[in-house]
Amino acid sequence: MSVSTAASAQSVRAPLPVLGRDVTVPLVTGGEVTYAALDYAASAPALQRVWDDVAAYAPYYGSVHRGAGYLSQLSTDLFENARATIAEFLDCRPDDQLIFTRSTTDSLNLLAAVLPADCQVFVFETEHHASLLPWKDAQVSYLDAPRTPAQAVATLDAALAGRDGHGPALVCVTGASNVTGELWPVRELAAAAHAHGARIVLDAAQLAPHHPVSVRDLDVDWVAFSGHKLYAPFGTGVLAGRADWLRAAEPYLAGGGASRTVTRRADGSVAVEWHETAARHEAGSPNVIGAYAVASACKALTEAGFDTLVARERHLIEKVRAGLAEVPEVRVLSLFGDDAPRVGVLSFVVEGWNSSHFAAALSAEYGIGVRDGLFCAHPLVRTLLGSDPQSQGECGAPEAAPGEKSLNAIRVSFGAGTPDEHVERFVTAVRQLVRDGAKWHYHTENGRCVPTT
Repeated sequence: MSVSTAASAQSVRAPLPVLGRDVTVPLVTGGEVTYAALDYAASAPALQRVWDDVAAYAPYYGSVHRGAGYLSQLSTDLFENARATIAEFLDCRPDDQLIFTRSTTDSLNLLAAVLPADCQVFVFETEHHASLLPWKDAQVSYLDAPRTPAQAVATLDAALAGRDGHGPALVCVTGASNVTGELWPVRELAAAAHAHGARIVLDAAQLAPHHPVSVRDLDVDWVAFSGHKLYAPFGTGVLAGRADWLRAAEPYLAGGGASRTVTRRADGSVAVEWHETAARHEAGSPNVIGAYAVASACKALTEAGFDTLVARERHLIEKVRAGLAEVPEVRVLSLFGDDAPRVGVLSFVVEGWNSSHFAAALSAEYGIGVRDGLFCAHPLVRTLLGSDPQSQGECGAPEAAPGEKSLNAIRVSFGAGTPDEHVERFVTAVRQLVRDGAKWHYHTENGRCVPTT
């Protein structure tokens, strides 16, 4: 093997350093083990680079905008430079606005709040609730789950062709499913939307941590994502895209920072002139550290190189899929089929097990953290699982009401900070639990499956 080839192979195997990589947790069977965090799709661990950057800035933290002091001016520059860094990461157009929010959910609710009157919204039933639910004040068409990427495009095209009138319309679609990890045909869906005079917003919460996201290349009108899935804690989200609807609407939140001038009228009322920049929808003191953390994560991922990150993740995906394929009792959930490209997110069920019970055993007996349930994508998971209830086992699903059929799945997710050992331990644990059963007894407590003490 040449030196360059050896270096390339090593880069595929080497994870980016993250916080918590050396944390040990107790096992119910005795002893401790290094925690295997395999729930990246919910919240990814913070990159060490992000944490170090934030720690270096923390002593200089100050108020943002309009402060005369040195720390205030420094913090303002840092905040606005973070905005520019993230816009570059997303390959935004020159006239796009980038607004800091609290999360993907907040970003999409903001967009829902600025929709023009009589706007029609088209959204697949397969979306995360963050994309599925914010459009309550619009005329919404919920589209059936497609079974191929081509069917997704054809379904949207037909729905848009049959819509009432020629007023404003918006399509909301995920880039990568938070349930199956499968990649959606975003560029083709954007082309279909624009062909019918509609706009499109991309929920990139699960895509941005794993693949490059280019607003221009994908030709989407807006993109939304969350810092906490992009290895950046502190609760910041982003909405970036076309400015016209954002400028025309009333501010998402009314308050300081969103207003340019406020005056009293002669009749005693208040007159407000709102900003037309991103500040219009960023009322209140901004989350400077959160914005800086997202920008730091964007820089770290860019410098690591998405080609390298994607290659390494495919290596981990192949390990997990090959290991699960050796266990006949395991069924991996999929919309588009086994060969569909995906990010490091897989959901599955195990014959003879309730998924909550299985996930609890992975945690308590092996120190492996996964997610169980319906993953805030209830219509999609119910479609994938069908109507057959799982074995109740010793614990039920957290979403199941008393007497309700238990219907839930297990999700394993990983990314740039995951070492090979974690996915190898996970595959081994699945095999052992299916073969030998749990070593401990479990019960339902406060809606969760927990070890019995």
